[in-house]
Amino acid sequence: MAAKSTVELDKLEYLSLLNRIKFFQTIIHEISARKPLHELLDQIISSSKKLLDTEAASLLLYDKNESVLYFHTISGGKGASLKSKPLKLGEGIGGWVAMKKESLIINDCYSDLRFNKDFDTSTGFKTRNMICVPMINKHELVGIIQAINKKSGGKFNTEDLHLFEALGAQCAVAIENARLNEIEIKAEQTKHEMETAWKIQQRFLPEILPTVKNVDICIKLKPAREIGGDYFNVIQIDNETTLFFVADVSGKSIPAALIVSTLYSFLQFYFIVRKENYNVIEFVQSFNRFLISSTTSDKFATAWFGFYSQSNKNLISINAGHNPTYLFKHGNSSFEKLSAGGLLLGSIDLPYSSEIINLQTGDMIVFYTDGIPEAMNKNEEEFGEERFEKLLSKNKNLDVSELSKIVFDEIKVFRGDAEQSDDITLGILRIKQQPPEVVDFYRL
Repeated sequence: MAAKSTVELDKLEYLSLLNRIKFFQTIIHEISARKPLHELLDQIISSSKKLLDTEAASLLLYDKNESVLYFHTISGGKGASLKSKPLKLGEGIGGWVAMKKESLIINDCYSDLRFNKDFDTSTGFKTRNMICVPMINKHELVGIIQAINKKSGGKFNTEDLHLFEALGAQCAVAIENARLNEIEIKAEQTKHEMETAWKIQQRFLPEILPTVKNVDICIKLKPAREIGGDYFNVIQIDNETTLFFVADVSGKSIPAALIVSTLYSFLQFYFIVRKENYNVIEFVQSFNRFLISSTTSDKFATAWFGFYSQSNKNLISINAGHNPTYLFKHGNSSFEKLSAGGLLLGSIDLPYSSEIINLQTGDMIVFYTDGIPEAMNKNEEEFGEERFEKLLSKNKNLDVSELSKIVFDEIKVFRGDAEQSDDITLGILRIKQQPPEVVDFYRL
């Protein structure tokens, strides 16, 4: 009878172990499924409690930069207050396991000198026994998982330890995969946002620059990978006046593109309503007030407005917090900076001023955005305004398209392998020689 009872007992233990192995396989299958990281962490803790039949469980992830562990998921007990508290390597049972990368079974925590009673004191939870294993992937610490207080007052054994270590190994791989998956998803989302932002931005840029009598025009916008908020337009207000406009709005991607759409809408609407009766100063002030009322305080734009009159070749310049526009007078070795205006658009309702320049044949106007002077190489050196100004001065007599190409080529060479961090816009205008009038002698 005694022998038979032993056999029956062995059979029951075997069936119990078989059931635990089957349950373990189910858990591993669930954990290995592709899911967001926060769902995975919750799944691991829930599985840990079920696998070892415990009152509580917790998971701490290792932060390499800070060299500490953070409670990311806690289930059971009163551990919610611990989530914001970091655990140093070597501190408490969990810190010891993380530092040594070794598993532990402790069936009487209060008799172990490594046990930190402060956690129980702060939560009101009573820790009797614990099993703690490190999660390691490719020899790197990912974190630790802990199962606390075996139900019905039981103790942890080596079988529990082996199953929990196997679970920890699978969890480490699953967590790293989930992190990579989130990076991949974020990259796809970013790519989609960039494509959407560029489509929005492109929609409001002029497809073809209008022809302005006796003015050579070259304007180019080169978007960065993470699209910024550069925008330009050339609007023929009437047969006499043309507006040259460039702006750089705050932010990047879709939020910046949406502000660009606001700029475009105002420009188009204003000159439909006020085409026959407008004042350039009143126009810019209205523009500023419109942005203040239609956007939040962190959304603003720097801009330059150039109103060119074909009959007298006068240019009215208004600079709203933008990079200064350059004026190169034909035959002069130096240049002037057009800075009169006021604060950037969308911030404070203050008055603006203007300056009037009479342009002559050969004179050149250069406007741009800060993507040029702030272009950086891998040593984090900026292209700079001084380098830009010397480049313009050296090549000022070239055709506007050739000069534009030289500037963009020089920036590319200077930047080297460094990524373009911001949009770059460059506009060049040159006053041409007015062709002589053709007289029809037969009508004399």
